[in-house]
Amino acid sequence: MRWKQRSRRLITVALSAGLIALGLVPVSAGAATARPAAEPVNLALNKPIEASSSTQNYFATNANDNSTSTYWESSGHPSTLTVKLGANADLASVVVKLNPDAAWSTRTQSIEVLGREQSSQGFKSLKARADYSFNPSGNRNSVTIPVTGRYADVQLKIFSNSSGYGAQAAEFQVIGTPAPNPDLTVSNLTWDPAKPSESDEINVNATVRNTGNAAAGATTVNVSLGGTVAGSAPVPALGAGESAVVKVGIGKRAQGSYTLSALVDPSDTIDEQNDDNNSRTSESKLTVGQSPGPDLEVTGITSNPANPAVGAKVTFSAKVHNRGTSGVSAGSVTRLTVGGDTLNGTAPAIAAGETATVSISGSWTATSGGATLTATADATNAVAETNENNNVFARSIVVGRGAAVPYAEYEAEDGRYEGTLLEADAVRTFGHTNFASESSGRKSVRLNSTGQFVEFSSTSAANSIVVRNSIPDAPGGGGQSKTLSLYADGKFVQKLDLSSKHSWLYGNTDQPEGLTNTPGGDARRLFDESHALLTQTYPQGTKFKLQRDAGDDAAFYIVDLVDLEQVAPPASKPAECTSITTYGAIPGDGIDDTAAIQRAVTADQNGDIACVWIPAGQWRQEQKILTDDPLNRGQFNQVGIRDVTIRGAGMWHSQLYTLTPPHEAGGINHPHEGNFGFDIDDNTKISGIAIFGSGAIRGGDGNAEGGVGLNGRFGKNTKINDVWIEHANVGVWVGRDYSNIPELWGPGDGLEFNGMRIRNTYADGVNFTNGTRNSTVFNSSFRNTGDDALAVWASKYVKDTSVDVGHDNAFRNNTVQLPWRANGIAVYGGYGNKIENNLVYDTMNYPGIMLATDHDPIPFTGQTLIANNGLYRTGGAFWNEDQEFGAITLFAQGPDIPGVTIRDTDIHDSTYDGIQFKTGGGAMPDVKISDVTISKSNNGSGILAMGGARGSATLTDVTISGSRDGDILKEPGSQFVINGGGAKQSSNRAFTAR
Repeated sequence: MRWKQRSRRLITVALSAGLIALGLVPVSAGAATARPAAEPVNLALNKPIEASSSTQNYFATNANDNSTSTYWESSGHPSTLTVKLGANADLASVVVKLNPDAAWSTRTQSIEVLGREQSSQGFKSLKARADYSFNPSGNRNSVTIPVTGRYADVQLKIFSNSSGYGAQAAEFQVIGTPAPNPDLTVSNLTWDPAKPSESDEINVNATVRNTGNAAAGATTVNVSLGGTVAGSAPVPALGAGESAVVKVGIGKRAQGSYTLSALVDPSDTIDEQNDDNNSRTSESKLTVGQSPGPDLEVTGITSNPANPAVGAKVTFSAKVHNRGTSGVSAGSVTRLTVGGDTLNGTAPAIAAGETATVSISGSWTATSGGATLTATADATNAVAETNENNNVFARSIVVGRGAAVPYAEYEAEDGRYEGTLLEADAVRTFGHTNFASESSGRKSVRLNSTGQFVEFSSTSAANSIVVRNSIPDAPGGGGQSKTLSLYADGKFVQKLDLSSKHSWLYGNTDQPEGLTNTPGGDARRLFDESHALLTQTYPQGTKFKLQRDAGDDAAFYIVDLVDLEQVAPPASKPAECTSITTYGAIPGDGIDDTAAIQRAVTADQNGDIACVWIPAGQWRQEQKILTDDPLNRGQFNQVGIRDVTIRGAGMWHSQLYTLTPPHEAGGINHPHEGNFGFDIDDNTKISGIAIFGSGAIRGGDGNAEGGVGLNGRFGKNTKINDVWIEHANVGVWVGRDYSNIPELWGPGDGLEFNGMRIRNTYADGVNFTNGTRNSTVFNSSFRNTGDDALAVWASKYVKDTSVDVGHDNAFRNNTVQLPWRANGIAVYGGYGNKIENNLVYDTMNYPGIMLATDHDPIPFTGQTLIANNGLYRTGGAFWNEDQEFGAITLFAQGPDIPGVTIRDTDIHDSTYDGIQFKTGGGAMPDVKISDVTISKSNNGSGILAMGGARGSATLTDVTISGSRDGDILKEPGSQFVINGGGAKQSSNRAFTAR
């Protein structure tokens, strides 16, 4: 669903109770009253506007802000500037203005005017290309171009500017009058029962009115609680002035008060006079009371040991709370599932409001990669509870390799399906619109026609879903939104909203800055993800089906994988915290809440409050949160927050989002850092939130980057836990150059990142740079990053390169999947850095793990450890497909890479080599490789020393099998020495150069 900005102005319409009870009642307004002809006005003022390119900070939004002191300028010719009126208007003229100040010299611009009618896909020429003179003398720096016709979008196409600059416009005005069109509003919201309890099915009655002067076709209305869609229902066709009461079922709800809102025409299927008045937020909150009776819920799971080794016996206990109004007798079953094991415990009698610790019988043998622990109170339904949908609690346990993610992952190709199986070719060709190469496991399922589906059975309880998918781009680029139907045990659950807005980059270049959003030629970054919090918990063994129904009308759907997770209820506000609502933020209304969030953060920074609380809900953020710089140093404010604590109700519940792509958000604090997230300087704690950007590219059209979720100096004592970041250019960029406000400079030191979920970026996941040291990323998951998912870059942009070296950082127990460009994990220079206990899957073109001295780092010294990692289907070909990378690659492009240890590692199904020593200007001396298994190097060797490689490696207990080009291969001319006495080679084949 595409969000819309809505007015907070409330419209009051009285409706009788009898009318509401009918559920869906068109109300005739009688004959439409004739309206006097409107005077032509400037319809373009502050409407959405976009440009084919911009230079510096001369953004498109400067051209319709009613000020000639700001202006748009393109980066070249020809360029377009397009204003979207929202619906058809009868045009009279177009006015283009430049600054009337005498400092602007006379210039001539060659301009064509084009228009798009609201039902049309393309533009047509309204005024042929002609030369127009702009001269500040005599205030002639404005031209009026007569145009006629009925159009919704108006475009200037500027071919040249005699001044030598790009296309320029200080004001772009479209003079005309709105054409007849409908205008849908939500004029009233009620619900029944009026005072519901947790046991009641609730219906919301939304009065939808067409206040326009033309009929509106059928559409839908969404009802949201706290900004999250809770239900949807069809709205009938409405004539001008007509209204209908639409009944929307939102099911049973837990005790509490909810901000209730409704949004009509959420997918913009109706062309309206005004798209800014389609929502309404109820003045009163929907309050759900507690039903009398017992109600059991699990509030925690304890494991012993807490972080077991692989193979250890683990025992468990669960805390069971009775939040009901009456007690429960002893004997109810508390059940815990972990991996494939089911363990039970017997709960004692629990009085109302009390909590008991239930010992779980038996034990579980810990397996590598961790597992999800799911505990269920009253698992046999022996107790008649007031709420049967809150008995399940889940958390993860970290064991061995990888992150202990709280969700179970299901590959589409492993389920039952009717569709087309897509499989990658032998070399997993990337960058040529190859869906299978970009799929998890190098396989996915394509749904081409109605009725096709993917189905699988859940291995644990779940109340949420994430679908990694691909649908086509819009014909002109920019993405589109479509739906796919979700079923559980054969019963329709809901439509899932899918989008291609953040996928589909085009171009033949391997430089990501050269890729474009404009369709044409090869495409990559084909997948994105959609997520939904479901209205109920579905038990283990539920058969979930993703099916293409008649209304799911994308040209195709490709399903790659699905995550199912049991999401805990929203956390409660800690007593010491102050909510952002105190400062004016309102959830789910589509209005920018940045100012309120900034006020709350500033209050915490100043010591006025102890903690910032972001409640459950959708909160729009269109500016990065930072510290006001009173000295106004530089063009952009780059002073971060410090001494701040920000807590949310959970990453699924407290979600910040932005609608505006960073390159279109004139006035952002920095073009590379974006208009969302937080700029951090020191001692900041953030937990339990999501940050969803609106990036669509890295470079490409107009050097348009996608912003950074968390960036800044970070300083000391900063801890970031359980934060979900998506659709950013970079998830987390740690460090600033010393030259950037030197008096504030300081490296990140002792930083902790835990439980991060970083998805679908255009560049890095987390990058430790500018001397970051003693910092850790632990138990976090990364998917579809556009550069290194995890990196240490010991850059030289520091105060003292002899001291400010990136060192003693650790990436431990993380899971990396599907980087669509660059490495899973990389280290560029420094010392004492460790890559331990990670899992890396399905890199598109680069290694799973890489140590390198490109990017001009401070050289490697001391030790670098790569230990106990698992790499599966990693490596690939890149740079015009001329360079082939191994699963683990050492690349001493410049300085040496000494002191490397690789041990206790499994490398399987590599696209090219298992371990590769690459040609470069430096050496890789005394590499120690022990207890490593390399199997099935599909298009390479187990271990490769390239022709220009220099250095040595000692192998101890290394097992190699199934390598196409031999187990150990030294290319002619290589000066690299491999001491292989400890290698267990699978064959006696001669090693030949390839």
